[in-house]
Amino acid sequence: MREELIVSGRMNRLIDPGLHIWHWHIPLYLFLGGLAAGILFFAALVTIQGKADKYPAAARLAPFATPILLSIGLLALLLDLNHKLYFWRLYTTIRLESPMSWGAWTLMVVTPLSIVWCALNIRDIFPGWDWKYPVLIRLEKFFKQNLLTISWILLVSSLILGVYTGILFSAFNARPLWNTSILGPLFLTSGLSTGAAAIVLLSRNTAERHYFTRIDLMLIGIEIFLIIHMFMGFLASTQVHIEAAQLFLGGPYTTVFWLFVFSLGLLLPAILEILELRGFSMPHWLAPVLVLFGGLMFRFIMAYAGQASRWLY
Repeated sequence: MREELIVSGRMNRLIDPGLHIWHWHIPLYLFLGGLAAGILFFAALVTIQGKADKYPAAARLAPFATPILLSIGLLALLLDLNHKLYFWRLYTTIRLESPMSWGAWTLMVVTPLSIVWCALNIRDIFPGWDWKYPVLIRLEKFFKQNLLTISWILLVSSLILGVYTGILFSAFNARPLWNTSILGPLFLTSGLSTGAAAIVLLSRNTAERHYFTRIDLMLIGIEIFLIIHMFMGFLASTQVHIEAAQLFLGGPYTTVFWLFVFSLGLLLPAILEILELRGFSMPHWLAPVLVLFGGLMFRFIMAYAGQASRWLY
């Protein structure tokens, strides 16, 4: 057999156009955004219900992580941009049909509100805290007087943020794996689940841990239902959607998805949570860590598998 070596300069981005691939920045951003949305949703919810004192980790402690999570996520998103100095142009217009516009403006609401939320609860974390400046003391008083209004705004905006992380994918019709309306609710449910898991991980109150463990168990059940429904929809659809589903049903992403996401990230923590609620002695940190790990892996796998799915004629 005769072998030939062909050397060509055609793979030059200035000659032939190439497909820009989404790397680790986007799934990391989606995971951190969904996690922050889940934490802030539960913080706002328990405050509206008047249960902030009953569930202090949800209302006060866990939200302190959200400005950091959002900042890291936005930094990852910025690193992915080709024209980083022009990100501000997202805020010169509002396009209701654009997921990026929805995401940009939602983050513009959620990020400062997460900082305000931390400021309102900083005395509970650091009892000796003193704002010193009168203007900051007046702002704190104003926000506390309008805490219920802030909670409702945060509740709605965090839900929009959680859904947006999935719609960002589903808006790409050219990728069959992403071309499903299930992704919005699925990413929202996953974000709420990771948020509940983070609260369980940070709480030192047994009653609070069990309350959010039950919530997380319910969300895991919804996630499993949506994942199964997503694959059923693909398999009952066009050939390209069937091929997209086959990436997880015997294809290259089968092992990583069903092992790291479905088994270790959903089924196993659900079993551990059931055992804990039934009184078995379990490490309280194990199930939430697995849920967080599964949520992260889910976004990475969906990001890379989605780019591997394609339309061919």
